[in-house]
Amino acid sequence: MMSERVLGGRYAVQDKVGTGGMAVVYRGLDQVLGRTVAIKTMLPQYATDPSFAARFKQEAQAAAALQSPYIVSVYDWGKDSDTYYIVMEYLRGTDLKSGIRRHGALDCKKVAQIGSQIAQALSVAHQHDIIHRDIKPQNIMVLPDGNIKVMDFGIARAKNSHLTQDNSVLGTAHYVSPEQTQGKELGPTTDIYSLGIVMYEAATGSVPFDGDDAISVALKQVNEQPEPPSQRNPRVDATLESIILKCMQKNPADRFQSADELAHVLRDYLAGRLRAVNNMIASMPTSTVTAPIPVTPGGATNTLPVTNTGNTASIPRVESANHARQRPQRATDQAYEQRHTGKKKKKGHKALFGVIVALLVIGIAAFAAFSYLGSSSETEAVPNLVGLSQEDALKQIQADDFFQQGSVKEEYSSSVAKGLVIDQDPDAGQQKAKGTQINLVVSKGEEPAVQVQVPDLTGMSPSEAEAALQRVGLVSQAGDSVYSDTVEVGKVAGQNPAAGTTVKAGDTITYQLSKGQETVEIPNVVGKSEADATSALKAAGFAVKSTKDESDTVNEGLVIKQSATGSAAKGSTVTITVSSGTTKATIPSVIGQSESAATGALQNAGFDVAVNYEQSSTVSKGVVIGQSSKGSAKKGATVTITVSTGAPSTNTNNNSSSSDNSKNTSNNSNGGTTNNGTTTD
Repeated sequence: MMSERVLGGRYAVQDKVGTGGMAVVYRGLDQVLGRTVAIKTMLPQYATDPSFAARFKQEAQAAAALQSPYIVSVYDWGKDSDTYYIVMEYLRGTDLKSGIRRHGALDCKKVAQIGSQIAQALSVAHQHDIIHRDIKPQNIMVLPDGNIKVMDFGIARAKNSHLTQDNSVLGTAHYVSPEQTQGKELGPTTDIYSLGIVMYEAATGSVPFDGDDAISVALKQVNEQPEPPSQRNPRVDATLESIILKCMQKNPADRFQSADELAHVLRDYLAGRLRAVNNMIASMPTSTVTAPIPVTPGGATNTLPVTNTGNTASIPRVESANHARQRPQRATDQAYEQRHTGKKKKKGHKALFGVIVALLVIGIAAFAAFSYLGSSSETEAVPNLVGLSQEDALKQIQADDFFQQGSVKEEYSSSVAKGLVIDQDPDAGQQKAKGTQINLVVSKGEEPAVQVQVPDLTGMSPSEAEAALQRVGLVSQAGDSVYSDTVEVGKVAGQNPAAGTTVKAGDTITYQLSKGQETVEIPNVVGKSEADATSALKAAGFAVKSTKDESDTVNEGLVIKQSATGSAAKGSTVTITVSSGTTKATIPSVIGQSESAATGALQNAGFDVAVNYEQSSTVSKGVVIGQSSKGSAKKGATVTITVSTGAPSTNTNNNSSSSDNSKNTSNNSNGGTTNNGTTTD
């Protein structure tokens, strides 16, 4: 089972986090560095195919060469038995597709920010002659800090690669460029087209082209023009719309020609340098688009967009920040006609089409003039109140005396300061009759976050911890792994903030996975003083237990031995044995001393005394003629001395010898003296 394997002797495979067309992605643990990683493994059915294996290897090599804060990092790759794997940075967050599904269309500034970061990532790839070929929201990870990472170079291909015989469509139909659909040679502009669709979807909440199957969608990519984003989401301003539609030009030559160029334009847009954006777009070649005829609900015509010759219109431009918030003046009941694709059209068709457009323009202009002249009511353009404070907006309405104050509604906004007008109805610039009410939407500021309590993640797997945090609206983030005596490897052993802490919904909780029990080297303390040995062991992370024992060779107070050497679990107990010193004493030599003197000397030295008696013809009676031990011995030991009983008896009276000897022994024991067997008083 994959989740039980360690790949390359280093990467422990944990729970599965996703499955793609040719690979499965697991969460894993780099056991050398102790960090969480993502491990992509090729599906078994492709592992034996040399072309797939080569493409898998190419992905690792290509992605590893790309260094950008907006590209997922590749750490390692290899083959373990029959499994090809790539080890990558583990990302925490959600993919852009899921974010759009959950929250709908994004704010224009957020769309531009995401687009700029993707463009910067693509710029790095294109500088390495690598075309991603599958830019889509599913491959864009939005991190907890709001930044993005471009993922999955699984079908990326270097321009000089020969892994395939053609440029077969490998991307997703909703995001592929026309030339990719047609199997033509691909360049950097194919990624720019796909990025345009990603920004379109982020700005509107939907893809520009949809259908019942991939083929029908791909055909629309080639043959149909997208509905302007502002017609799907009126909050899309004209400048961002211009940038998106520029990316989505059918002819690659009419798009931004480099990702770096697009990133620069988006940065200008985010900085409010709208004139620089317009000048950049205007300076680029643009295929013409049949001009939609803008019609207001009241029948009056608005100003037509800037036009080229032949009743054609360029991508709309804006001249100021105020105009940037107005809806592009295009028909709401018409989609753009097909753009000129570079192929020659029959002159008759072109002329006829020009005539039709001209007649339509004249007809609508005549209708508008009739409506205006025939109307007895006076109209004025609605003032632009967006961005003003509520007080200033109401004052402007009252001072004009043409329009009237309508309702004022408050809404939370993460991008507009509290008290400023977010939106108005009718929109600025519309011609309205006197007395028309202008309704305002005013920002309440950023919506206050809900307070939640941090759950206890101890002992959970990473997926369990992330699910527990997600249930209460918190974001998870794995920190550095830590040692733990109580939590098994790979489970949560620590977290910050701590369990039970109250935080705001959306806050990030960092958890640490257990690396198991830490083992450390045990210092050798034999021969050290008890105090030094204890200090050294505690500094190494061990508990210390001390016992005493006598030693004839180790001075008192020094360590004789320790219970463990080598390495052991940090925090475990090491027992040291400390010398209590020696109890041996020097045995005095008592030979030649009287029995009483010898006994006293030995007892004073700490020894017990035992006495044996033995006749000696050379040593006087009562004198010590031998001792059992010399040198030194443990105090309290018994030293045996041998005391002379004098020379043997010389009495020749055989009849009485036995009786005399008995008397001698008896008399001697009674302290008397003997004289030839006769006792004298």
